[in-house]
Formats: sequence, structure tokens, C-alpha cells
Amino acid sequence: MKRFLPLLAILLLLAPACQRVHYTVIVSLDGNRWDYPDLYEMPFFDSLETVGVRAVMEPSFPASTFPNHYTMATGCVPDHNGLVHNSFRDPDDGSHYAMNDSSKRFNPKYYLKEPIWITAQKQGLKTGNIYWLGGDVAIQGTHPTYWRNWNEQPHWTFEERVDEAIRLMSLPKKERPRLLMVYFDEPDHTGHVFGPVSVETAEMTHRMDSLMHGFYLRLMKLPHARRINFILAGDHGMTEISPDRFVSWAEVLDDTWVEDIVGSIPTSIYCKEGCADTVYKTLSQVPHLNVYRHGELPDSLNYGTSDRLGDIIVAPDLGWQFNFAPSRNQGTHGYAPQETDMNIAFRAVGPDFKKGYEAAPYGKGRIASFKNIDLYPMLCRLLRITPAPVDGDLERIEQILK
Repeated sequence: MKRFLPLLAILLLLAPACQRVHYTVIVSLDGNRWDYPDLYEMPFFDSLETVGVRAVMEPSFPASTFPNHYTMATGCVPDHNGLVHNSFRDPDDGSHYAMNDSSKRFNPKYYLKEPIWITAQKQGLKTGNIYWLGGDVAIQGTHPTYWRNWNEQPHWTFEERVDEAIRLMSLPKKERPRLLMVYFDEPDHTGHVFGPVSVETAEMTHRMDSLMHGFYLRLMKLPHARRINFILAGDHGMTEISPDRFVSWAEVLDDTWVEDIVGSIPTSIYCKEGCADTVYKTLSQVPHLNVYRHGELPDSLNYGTSDRLGDIIVAPDLGWQFNFAPSRNQGTHGYAPQETDMNIAFRAVGPDFKKGYEAAPYGKGRIASFKNIDLYPMLCRLLRITPAPVDGDLERIEQILK
């Protein structure tokens, strides 16, 4: 017996480490507002409330797609991670970064912070990325272990994305990604076109719910199913807009004052020399516009110090537009994250999450349970890796973990 005691001690020490080998699959449903599961038929989201965690996640400002997907990946707010908006001005040459401009979108210089897949791979883990923003950019000269270029046509259908995710999670253990990130561009598109409260958005949320249910069931058929954490997140919510809640650039600004205008909700205005005060005073008198000088935005927005933003930043009230023409859409986003319409439905289930748990709001009078900057440190906890320095706070989100 004495001969076996040292071996037994070693096995007991190794056992916890073996148990910690869990996998994480995180899905982003673009524009999946926090209350869609309450408004519409989403039985899978409802079922996760009993077997996992229900929460509400707050986006970062601006509540738009590119800034918030990179925020979730890095744990740093857009003001720090480089992607200050879906479009912005390059301070080096005055050119515009834009989502549909490949020469800009795939240039690593615009991505200032380290995404989770690089953090994980530096520490020996394999990762997978299916259309999550940044995975197809050679950030720090590298990509996720498995990734798909958004520019490759045709785009994978939603069903093909699920098929690829299952293929990756079915790989032999040594090749299998410990972290898999998957992006779906609905219900955002439908919410834009028809508005968040519409028959069409109801139908799309039901479709996405059914797709996620099938995805989860296929994951649960894998031999290592009990070691998979499954997370449903998103980038922002959606609110209704209309042409009668619109302020025209041309009607309130003189061309002689302005050098460049970039972005919408919020808008960066680059003023001609000596005109910044005039622009600020003029716009400050316009109803439904919140007007700030560079570097003077409220602390609650964590925004406005990047050199990729203008001299004046204009953020309209919820549901209002400030642009050259009103949008033809019925819904949009980008507003302050404290606006509840911008919040996101969050669900999670797996070995590291509590069961039947509804996360409490993180602050007095808030709906949101945590901020999306908190996802990065949580993912690092799930992967048992050391995080890079970030803006997120693990303490704010660890209430949902076992």
C-alpha cells in the first residue's frame, strides 16, 4: 500500500486539472434585443432559463456592430480597441475606415487590442472563428487556428455555419478548438428593415431560436458534450425610427464651418480651423441632439478620447437621426448603452454556468446584468488562461458562473 501512496497523490493532484478541460462555443446573434424572447416565440431561449443562465448584456458605445464585436473579443471599449465606429476617419491620412472597404477592414493597424483568440493561442490553445469580426484580419500577424474570410463568396448560409461549427467541434481532441466563436447577421437585418416590433422580426427571431436549438442539440450529441459551454450573446439591440424624428446636417450646419462629417449615431464632425466653437454652440441649441467636444463626453459612455474621432461628436436622442437624409429603415441602433432598447438577450448553459439562474442587474435602476467588456475576462476564466489587460471586470459577470 505504501508503494501506491505516491502514485495516488499524483493522480489526485492531476484530477482537477483534467476536469478543467472544457470547451466554449459563443454565438453572436446580431441585433438580438434583450426583450425579443419575451415579445416573440423563442422557446429555446425560454428553455435555457431553466437549465442555464438568463441575463441582459449592455453594449458599449456606440451600440453598433463592428465596435461591439471587437469589444466582446477584446474586453476593451471602442474608444480603446480602435474600432470607434462602423466607419471613422484615419488621423494619419484623412481616409475613411468603412465596413465594405476591404483595403481598410483587413488592415491590422486599425485593431489596437488583443482579441481572445490570440490570448488563447499564445497559451497553447486552438481556436475557431466563423465570421466573427477580426478573425479574418492578421492581427499581430496571426489568425485563429480555424477561420473563414468574410470576402469569400458566396457567404456560408446560417445552416452551413452550424455545419462547420459541428465539424470543428468533432475534430480529434488534439485538433479541436477550445474556443469557437460564430457570427449570425440576424435578426439585425430584419429589425432594420421592418423595425423591432413587427411580424417580420417576430418570424426571424423564431427562425434564429430554432436554428440555435438545432445547433445545441447537435453539440449535445458529441462525446464530449458535457464539457461544452454554450453561450448566446449579441452586439446591440434595436429601436424604432421614423422620418419625422430627423435632423438634417444641411439645415443646421454651414459648409464653411465643416471639413468632414463621418458616421451616424454618433456623428464625428471635423471642423475647419477656428470653427469648432461655432459648430458646438449651434448644434447645442438643436433639440434632440446631444453635442460634445472631443474628450468631454460623459464618463458613462467611455468614449470620445480616440484620435479617430472628430472635434465635435453628436449623439441624437433615442429614435432620432442626425444625417444628410432620413433612413428608409424602420429600426436602427448606435445609441447610448444605458438605453434599454440597446441591451442584448444573453443565455448560457454548460458545466461552468449556474443552472436556472437569472442574473441580477449590476447597478441600481439598471436592466443589464453586466457589460459586454466583461465577456473577455469571463472567457479567459472558462478557458483557464491568463487575460491581457482590459476594461472589463470579471467580478461583475462571475455571478453567473458556478
